[in-house]
Formats: sequence, C-alpha cells, structure tokens
Amino acid sequence: MSALLEVADLRVRYRTGGTDMEAVRGIGFEVAAGERVAVVGESGSGKSTTAAAVVRLLAANASVSGTIRFAGEDLTSLGDRAFRALLGRRIGYVPQDPTVSLNPVTTIGQQVAEVLSIHRLADRRAAHVHAVDALERAGIDRPAERARQYPHQLSGGQRQRVLIAIALAARPELVIADEPTSALDVTVQRRILDHLDDLTADVGASTLLITHDLGIAADRADRILVLSGGELVESGTPDRVLGSPEHPYTRALLAAAPSLNTSGGTFLTRARAGRPEQAEEIAAKPLLVATGLVKDFGPDRAVDDVSIAVHRGRTLALVGESGSGKTTTSRLILRLDDPTAGRIVFDGDDITTVRGAALRRLRSRLQVVHQNPYASLNPRLRVADLVAEPLHSQRIGTRRERDARARLLLDQVGLPSDSAERRPAELSGGQRQRVAIARALAIRPDLVVLDEPVSALDVRVQAQVLDLLATLQAELGVAYLFISHDLAVVRQVSDDVAVLRDGRVVETGTVDDVFGAPTHPYTRDLLDAIPGRGTPLTPRRTA
Repeated sequence: MSALLEVADLRVRYRTGGTDMEAVRGIGFEVAAGERVAVVGESGSGKSTTAAAVVRLLAANASVSGTIRFAGEDLTSLGDRAFRALLGRRIGYVPQDPTVSLNPVTTIGQQVAEVLSIHRLADRRAAHVHAVDALERAGIDRPAERARQYPHQLSGGQRQRVLIAIALAARPELVIADEPTSALDVTVQRRILDHLDDLTADVGASTLLITHDLGIAADRADRILVLSGGELVESGTPDRVLGSPEHPYTRALLAAAPSLNTSGGTFLTRARAGRPEQAEEIAAKPLLVATGLVKDFGPDRAVDDVSIAVHRGRTLALVGESGSGKTTTSRLILRLDDPTAGRIVFDGDDITTVRGAALRRLRSRLQVVHQNPYASLNPRLRVADLVAEPLHSQRIGTRRERDARARLLLDQVGLPSDSAERRPAELSGGQRQRVAIARALAIRPDLVVLDEPVSALDVRVQAQVLDLLATLQAELGVAYLFISHDLAVVRQVSDDVAVLRDGRVVETGTVDDVFGAPTHPYTRDLLDAIPGRGTPLTPRRTA
C-alpha cells in the first residue's frame, strides 16, 4: 500500500516563560491508503500534539519542524488558504470534546452543511439535504428533526456522532480522530467506533486514531504507534505490540490496562490479603441496606425499586450506562437527595428521613470521592486545608491537630510532603484525586462512595489510584460503593456487583458470578463492549 500520510522528524516546541518545551521529539510514521493507525500513550506523551500538528490546530506559542506530507504534497510549505481548502475536504478531523467543538448557537444541520458550503460541494439547499443524510449515516436517530436542534438538546453520544458526520461529510481521504469516545459509556463508545469504522470504510478513508486506551487500539487498528515523552518508542501490528511488547513503557501500559488484564481482581486480591482475620465474619453483616428505593423528578423516574447491600470492608460496584440511575442512587444513600419511596438502613439505624443534628453526625460516617477532583476541590485553598476541612466542619481537634492529621493522610495516600502547601492547580490529575481520597478519609468514615473516581485518569495513574484504594481498604476496613460504567475496572476492584439499567437493578451477585456467568442480556452486552475483548490477549466471552 502507498503512503497517504508521511511524517518525518516531526518536532513541536512550545515557548513558555522565555523557555522552549519540546512536546514532540523527532517522530516519524506513515499511514497507508485505507489503513487504520492508532497512536497510544498517556497524557503528555505527545499524541494529541502530533494530531494537532498535522491539522494545524496547535496553540499560537507552538513551533513545528520536520516534514508532513499528504498524498505526496508537503503540508508544511502550504499557505494558510491552500491548507484550509484541504482541511475538511480531503482531511477530516474529529476533536475530543463536542461540547467545546460545536457552536452552541447554530443548529446541528447548519454545522454539518457548512463543510459542504465552504468547499463549494453543494449549494445551500443541497447542502442541507446532504447534511441530513450525513447525520443519518452517522447513526443519528430522526436526522431531519435533529438537524433543526442545537447541541445542548443532544446527548453526549449524539454530539460525538455529529462531529463524525461533520468530519466525513465531504468524503475525505484521511480522518484524524482525537480521543473521539473518551468521555462516553462503553456501549455508546462501541457504537460510535463501529459507525466511524463503517463510514470510513464506505468512503475509503484512512484513519489516524488518537487514544489512551490500548483496548480500543487492539480492537480498531491495523498498526499501533506507542508514544512516550514525545518520542515514538514502539510500533507494529496489535498482535506484535500487545502480544510481544519490546519497550518497558509499552509493557507498563499493558500491565495497567484493565481492559487487557485478564487476571481480574488484581487490586481486590491484594486488599483481601491485607484484611484482618475477622474481616470476613464482620463483612457478613451488611453495613448499609437500601430497600425499594424510588426517586422521581417530576414525571421522570430516575430510580425504580432499587435494593442493594454494602458490607463492611467490601466493595459493591454499581454499574451501567449514563442515565441508568447509578449516581442518583448514590445521592440517596448519601442523603443528599430524599427518596420518593423506599428505606435506607445504615449500621442498624433507619436514616431514610434523618434531618438536622442526626444528619450532621451521619456525614462523619459517609463520605464521597467525585469523578472530577479539580471541580470538587476549592482552588483557593492549600491542599492541607482542603484535607482538614471535614475535620473543621465536624469540630474535631485543634487547628494544629487537624493540620497534623491532614499531613499524615497526604503521606498515607502517597503524596510528597511539599504538596500540603500547594494549590490544586499545581497538582496533576492523579495527585488531585489522591487529595480527594485523603479528604474523604479524614474523619475515618465507615463508607465511601466513589463516583467514577478514575474515569478521567490515564491508565497508569488509574492503576495507581485503584491500588491505593485497595490498600487503604485493607488497612482501614472501610466499605466502598464504587460507581462506574467501566466493567473492566469493576472486575479488578469489586467484591460484589449490581447492574443498573433505566433505574432498575437487572442483575446482582459477586464479581466472579456476574463476570463469569452473566444472566441478563444487558450485562452480557456491557461485558462484550469492553475494548480489547476478542483480541488474542482477551478472548471474547462465549455464551
């Protein structure tokens, strides 16, 4: 196959504060006509910067050297006008975040049609007709109606399909997709990637897929490029790179990838090994029992007759897609919302309707770690003050004692001593999540709700945080309610699983039972949607 895209000695530097930071360090690769190439690596590896360099979407302080050739033409020597004629027409681009990328005050149909109008491929009326057709081919339901709607009226998965429709509207020769499904549920992710594969095959386009998920790369790519620190450290077919990795960085990514780790229970096994001798006897008595929970928001029922039990020192996972009722159920348990019906018993006491001082006392035994630590941590406070804040709220200890407790907790979650004096913005995503965990554990709770605690993290940082949670559970005997849409992660950290769909529990049991012999079709669909299943490393479950 002839090369459609050729990149040679690509270097990208950012000028910051009078100094140059090299984000991409002399990488080179090719994408053949009709080929699917995945670029993988952690945040900061240079994969998105590489994609942005090809489509000229780098920040103003960036400088590029090296060669980028498309269909034999040197893109680096093209003027802006000539390049704009190429982008969208012959090179399609699918950005990561549709919320940022779509114009909130322009209809969906207009945004798709704009590509055709700009490149003079259709007049205004014909462009609208083609736009509706492009939305339908991208899997958008009721495309003519959706074309008249605005981005905020669509779900996250639908908005991502719109970006794909825009990228493919002009039937380009190359599609560059930058983390196109990183914020989506696993089943929605599979459907989006299926549509992207089908549509690129239909127009005969090559694909350059940027992803941090090795499971997706294993499923979707003909070749994989592994980037680390701005350098290309390994490349080859999925079987070669994933089956016989040569570089230590690739091996580390593989070891940390839950979707490709078939051992299951890696962190759970470590936690069980550290439990006290009496732990299993204690765990036999439920710490929390929720029975028949119902939550209505006007005419909509978000939670419908949910019954679950969380045991001391164990982890119950609530799994399901967005809208399944996971987070609403957790808010009822945390007593942040009142149930419409049902009963919640915590450590033998009915807490369904507690108020005032009783609710305040309960807060010291129930804590939560949110998905986005940056949004949940006050950016103006020192890290030590953030961790000590629950102690202050509960009037526990003196200021000096609270500060000492905060620093001890920061050490316990593996943060350096100087982190106590820093602000959240000065920490990485994984470090901020460690701060959130330390804060949740400050008042020694019995139960911690973990609401998608690692979904926004790179795979190696994710593994570090999960390992930390398992270690802390073993040491402290705390119970976890682990909320996730990612069954690959759930398999590694949970004792028990409850699968939610449309606000109802459709299956429950131990993690071994649910993963080994799922009984509900929805559970089987979730399991089959885990990226990387069906590769030689992770055979698909057989019915």
